[in-house]
Amino acid sequence: MTSVKKMGIWMDHASAYLIEFTNDTIETFSIESASAEQGQHVNGSEKAEHHRQQQADTAYYKQLAAVIAQYDDVLLFGPTNAKVELQHYLKENHQYDHIKIALQQTDKMTGNQQHAFVRNYFTIQQQ
Repeated sequence: MTSVKKMGIWMDHASAYLIEFTNDTIETFSIESASAEQGQHVNGSEKAEHHRQQQADTAYYKQLAAVIAQYDDVLLFGPTNAKVELQHYLKENHQYDHIKIALQQTDKMTGNQQHAFVRNYFTIQQQ
C-alpha cells in the first residue's frame, strides 16, 4: 500500500507557506514571489509594469507547480484569488490532472493556525 502524499498551501500573491501533511509530523517551508519586490519599481509605463507583474506571477506559480507535482492531494487556501490563479495555471498542464486539488477561502492566519487548518482538513477527509 502506498501512502498518499498531502500538502496544504496557504498563499497570497506575495508568499506561499507549503505545509506537508503526514500522520506523524507537519513540515513547513515558504516560497516568496518576486512580484512583492517589483511592486516598489515604478519606472516605465503602466503596461510595462503590468507585463513585469504577470511575468513574476508566472514564475511564482511555476515554482509552486514544481513542488505540487510531487504530491497526490493538495489544499490551496488563503485570503486572495492567487490560489484560483494557481489552479488555472495547473489546469493548463495535463501533468497535474492526477492530483486532487481543493480550494478554500480563508483569512490571514498564523503559522499555528495554518498547521491546524491543514491537519483538520486532511483528518476529516480521511474519515
